[in-house]
Amino acid sequence: MDLLQTFALAVLQGLTEFLPISSSAHLILLPVISGWQDQGLAFDIAVHVGTLSAVVAYYRKDVGAIVSAWFKSILGKGMCQDARLAWYVILGTIPVGLVGIALPDTVKDFLRSPLVIAASTIVFALLLWGAEKMAKEQRETIGLRDAIWVGLFQAIALIPGTSRSGITITAGLLTGLQREQAARFSFLLSIPVIALAGGLHTLDLLQTNEEAVSWDFIAIGAAVSAIVAYLTIGWFLKLLQKVGMMPFVIYRLVLGVVLFSVFLN
Repeated sequence: MDLLQTFALAVLQGLTEFLPISSSAHLILLPVISGWQDQGLAFDIAVHVGTLSAVVAYYRKDVGAIVSAWFKSILGKGMCQDARLAWYVILGTIPVGLVGIALPDTVKDFLRSPLVIAASTIVFALLLWGAEKMAKEQRETIGLRDAIWVGLFQAIALIPGTSRSGITITAGLLTGLQREQAARFSFLLSIPVIALAGGLHTLDLLQTNEEAVSWDFIAIGAAVSAIVAYLTIGWFLKLLQKVGMMPFVIYRLVLGVVLFSVFLN
């Protein structure tokens, strides 16, 4: 890796992790389009740590209150809304964890193909469009049904091109949640998911033990992805209130068509 590739991938990860346009698709496609070598597991872990630290920092007050209330609920000191939200985050993480563990490596490799990414980019853009049109936005409070529904949808995000944030916000809108609350729950759900993904990547790295780690590029990638992700969360939430999801729907449709035109030739 060189400095240009480090910055490009780190900015791309920070920008796309929390936007409904699929970070995994963009990280897979950029090296393919640019002709760069694969950045390696160590770098993937670093930029995921960066985006994880960004969402924890952005929602630090919420995370602190939720974790505190969760421990109190375990100790039998009552079940407030923050404690329920903590349990909902845990419940919503279970499906993607189970599917991720059960999915064979051959299937994972197949799903990383550009044509699969192109198809999922378009299909889930249309689903997001439908959710945007049907959204009633009646509720602010997340319930058990929402957690189960959103958690099941989140498992679909293992298909590159789907977008974890996109599919979970879609699910939240379909259950009647307001846009901001659907996005907030999506971002809180990302904390255990990114942590689990980073842990699995770390195990893979330790087992292979073949990769030479460039610690300077690792540090730069983590820092850049954290800064970009933090700024992106705030920008996205403001944009969501003003114009909704349609700009991202249009972007995904255009991207999907371009990918098909490139990789079908």
